[in-house]
Amino acid sequence: MEKPAKPGQQVLVALRRMIADGTIKAGDRIAEIPTAEALGVSRMPVRTALRALEHEGLVVKLGARGYTPRAVDADAITGAIEVRGVLEGLAARRVSERRLTAAETARLDAILAEGDALFAKGHLADGDLDLFYRYNLAFHDALITASGNPSIALALGRNNHLPFASAAALALDWDDLEGEYHHLLRAHREHRAVFEAIRAGDSARAEQLMRGHAAVAIANRRAFRMLAD
Repeated sequence: MEKPAKPGQQVLVALRRMIADGTIKAGDRIAEIPTAEALGVSRMPVRTALRALEHEGLVVKLGARGYTPRAVDADAITGAIEVRGVLEGLAARRVSERRLTAAETARLDAILAEGDALFAKGHLADGDLDLFYRYNLAFHDALITASGNPSIALALGRNNHLPFASAAALALDWDDLEGEYHHLLRAHREHRAVFEAIRAGDSARAEQLMRGHAAVAIANRRAFRMLAD
């Protein structure tokens, strides 16, 4: 299958991946024009992506000279993802304990249906990354909102400033689209399992599944290839 074009979210994922796999190392300068030329896009999506990566704590700005990757270590990444799992697990438990309203159930059903449609064709196609990003973020945000605890969202917002901590911090391998399809499909199925546990009122299982959902990012050591040496 051909590699998809790289507008918007795909530029962000491409840059995140190049930092993760060591193609771009700490100390290297990332400038808009040469990066845009290398990716075959205009400067605007590169500029937007670099600002997003700065917000994630993955790059730091070098004044007018561009950006450079921040030096990070595996323990810091693992710890941040563990914290996300604890917070999102707590949210799933709280939602299950207080039970979903009819409106919340309908909202989560609609979000998960978008995921079903995305994976129905059995492979990734142009635009699917943007669709998955929006779907994934919508599911996580809806869950946090339904928890009724604004402190969870506040704590997650702070934690998401750490490299690779956010549920939105995708780093995919365009050379293994089949593998990435199955990786994202697994995430979607985990979303469905969490939803079913919540709907059944099984708060312990909902929390366990949501914490496990975050733990998959730790187990997926491909995201930490830059730290292998």
